[in-house]
Parts: sequence; structure tokens; C-alpha cells
Amino acid sequence: MRIDLATAAGSPERPNEDWAATALPASGQGGALVLLDGVTPPPGDDGCVHSVPWFTARLGGALVELSASRRDLTLQEILATSIRRTADAHRASCDLSHVRTPQATVVMARWDEGGVEHLVLSDSVLLIEAHDGTVRPLLDDRLDRLPPGSLASAAIADARVRNKEGGFFTAAADPSVADRAVTGRTPAGRVRALAALTDGAARWTEMFHEGDWANCLEVLRKEGAQGLIDRVRALEEGDTERTRPRRGKTHDDATALYAVL
Repeated sequence: MRIDLATAAGSPERPNEDWAATALPASGQGGALVLLDGVTPPPGDDGCVHSVPWFTARLGGALVELSASRRDLTLQEILATSIRRTADAHRASCDLSHVRTPQATVVMARWDEGGVEHLVLSDSVLLIEAHDGTVRPLLDDRLDRLPPGSLASAAIADARVRNKEGGFFTAAADPSVADRAVTGRTPAGRVRALAALTDGAARWTEMFHEGDWANCLEVLRKEGAQGLIDRVRALEEGDTERTRPRRGKTHDDATALYAVL
């Protein structure tokens, strides 16, 4: 078992809102990983006195604890319980019904001698590499299937598609969102390695098209998680004319986690 993890803030002027952790062994067997990408709210009131990093640390801590200790719960049940626990921690002080209450994308994986369970919610990525080198991306592609104009502004996205039917979903304060996650299980014999990427690290493939997901995983294998992030930063710096279409920031928080099972 080998784990490689790296993260880099998108700007020195604000905190890194990504969060990642692993647990080895989980419940005395196998392991688990959790990766979150906190959603940066637009300026103004979001109904909460807490920061996004506070939220991702609370939610991530609950997710990794339960993933490691509660083999009797599915990953969806763990996500629902963790969202509820985190909401309870600030329900009395904050307006959790606000559309911009702190929230995050979620990637989870848990493995044992029988196989690998996975859960993906929103636009972070989980890659599964088979022993023959084949790489399978596990994606929640709702953002890519939104009606044209849905993301024209933060106000339009919040009103029309954020955590709404026909739109996309993130982990915020509603435990039922766990039912929206992409989930499944892969037999152990089909898994050699896993990679979890926030969209800031996945830009190497998704935005700059430097290679497919198999090429991306090869970079992780040869250069490590920091090597992939360094490549993304170099591409961002070189794209001075903003020729590549992108949502949001020039530099996003970027986190990559690579696990060889």
C-alpha cells in the first residue's frame, strides 16, 4: 500500500478550501479515502458565521471517521450521517436553508480484500486503474449537462440549478443529497490503484486536454501528486490570454490523492 497526497491553495490571499484524508487500516482491514472541494461563495451574506474550511474540516472529519470505523454502513449512509452531524454543529447559529450555506463536492472510496466501494458527488473525480493499465473515471457529470446559460452568473446558478432537480448537487446541510451521489463497487481483482482529484487538479485533463485520464494517472505514478499540481500551475500561468474556457478562478485550490493498493 502506498499513498501520495498533495494540495495547493489557488491564492496565497485566501485559505485552501480543499480537504483530504486517508485511513489505514479501516476497521482493521483495507482502507478508506475522503476528498472534499469546498465551494467558494460569492461576496455577500451566505447565512453562516463559519468559513468554508470550517465546514470541510467538520464534514471531512466525520466522513473519514465513519468510513474507517463503520463497515456496517454504506458510503451513502455515511455521507448522510456526516452531513446531518455537521449541520447540527451550526444549526443554532446559522441559516442552513440559505442556498449558499457552506458546501462541498465529495469523493469517497473504501476498500477491503473483496473490492472497492466508491461515492462521487459533484465535479471532483475518482479514477480506478485496473491491473492491465485501463483507467476508468467515476464522474458525476451533472454540471456538464446543465441547460445553456445555467452558470452565466452566481445568481442564475443559485436560482436555477444549485441543489435542484435538473441541476447539480453538493453536500451542504440536507442529508438526502447522499441519494444523488454516484456510487458502486468494483471487485478487488480489477483494481491496482486509485486517484482522487479536485477539479483544480483535474484541469490537466478536463480543461487543458494535456492527456486523457490514463495519461493523468501515469503522471501521478511517475511524478507524484505534487508533480501533477505543478503541471497544472504551469499550464495556468502559460494561458495568459485565457484561451481555455474555465469556470471561476484562474488558479483553483488543487488536491490530488494517489493510492496504490
